[in-house]
Amino acid sequence: MTQRILSISGLRGIIGDGLDPEYVVRFAAALGTWAEGKTVVVSRDGRSTGPMLQQAVFAGLLATGCRVIDAGIATTPTCGVLVQHLKAAAGLQITASHNPPPWNGLKPFSSAGSVFNQTQGQQLLHILESGHIKYQPWDRLGTLESYPDAATPHIERVMLLIDAEKIVAKKFRVVLDCNHGSGGVATPRLLEQLGCDVTVLGETPDGRFEHTPEPIADNLTGLCDAVRHHGADVGFAQDPDADRLAIVDEKGNFIGEELTLALSADFVLAHRPGPVVVNGSTSRVTADIAARYGCEFHRSMVGEAHVCTKMKEVKGILGGEGNGGVIEPRVGYVRDSFVAMAYTLAGLAEKEIPLSAWVDSLPKYAIVKDKLTCPREKVDVACAALEAIFADADAQKGDGLRLDWDRQWVQVRASNTEPIIRIIAEAPDGDSASQLCRRAVDAVKHAVSE
Repeated sequence: MTQRILSISGLRGIIGDGLDPEYVVRFAAALGTWAEGKTVVVSRDGRSTGPMLQQAVFAGLLATGCRVIDAGIATTPTCGVLVQHLKAAAGLQITASHNPPPWNGLKPFSSAGSVFNQTQGQQLLHILESGHIKYQPWDRLGTLESYPDAATPHIERVMLLIDAEKIVAKKFRVVLDCNHGSGGVATPRLLEQLGCDVTVLGETPDGRFEHTPEPIADNLTGLCDAVRHHGADVGFAQDPDADRLAIVDEKGNFIGEELTLALSADFVLAHRPGPVVVNGSTSRVTADIAARYGCEFHRSMVGEAHVCTKMKEVKGILGGEGNGGVIEPRVGYVRDSFVAMAYTLAGLAEKEIPLSAWVDSLPKYAIVKDKLTCPREKVDVACAALEAIFADADAQKGDGLRLDWDRQWVQVRASNTEPIIRIIAEAPDGDSASQLCRRAVDAVKHAVSE
């Protein structure tokens, strides 16, 4: 059996090889126990294995007396918004985000509509691992009801963020790549409400991905071609649960998922200065933008939950991660591709310049990412090896290892969602970043092979 990946952020695994209905029922029952048998919102992305897991989730929650709200296929941020909107005790999104088709998973939400923080996640794991699940007798079982229009409360919150009329007047041409994920359910509606002429790729949310689902450059050549073919102003690509966004400019160039957050920050801070929070793997460009507007800048450990916790601590007005995830507290403490699209279009409408020109106005860095299969017990060995090789760097530990110099940095850390180790390097130009990343990868390979 493949080892399940279980953390405070939830559960992921391969269907039939670690992620089975029996375990999913127990996980859902643990969440129902944590929620004290109250209202729980359940939604899923478009993966073909979703209906099977959904039934197992329903069983676990109903068995612990919960009122279950079935939101059907919806984006992960929509689930978070709906938890708040319905004043539910918890939420559960069935998704494996960008993982390949054999994978699926469960992502819990608190009553605040945000991902579980460290304390909440540990409470849930304790219930699950201790077996202290409070199953109810036959006359106290929960109830199940559907919520057919889950996206409306989400879209309404996003529309309040921007001057919609200004965007509508521009009549932007947009190519949207949903890649048969849950974004296909409501994202076209959002863009149409913003007056966009939308061409949708992979609109049907059936999980039959037309390309590898992670929204990175190598996987989005089709979107780049479509933007050029349709003469679009911008191309948007969502991951399967639509909490992340990658962007293509009007020339059909992939601008890099790291710049999704940077564009939103550049627009928001110009209008509403305040603290910004990113994780330790995110590009320096957002830090430079915060400095441009005289705003506080903070880094958290990697992970959406850690970013949200830090945002609440410092009263951050915007946050996110360099994987294309933007967090806007006024919508919800969850990464949200709808928010990122709205802010990108608002910036284009206000600046009245092409997206490529806006990108050219941002600070310039090149970031290179790699990953290696690595047992978790070897991560500390890899970090120690890197620290020894790069002894002249400022070393920050606690989330793997981040090594900083004046104009470049490299980080190595274990993934929270896959059995891999990630190596990320950034420098002012591509050659320097690639060279730094290569040196780090070679050092890690040597260290873990001994």
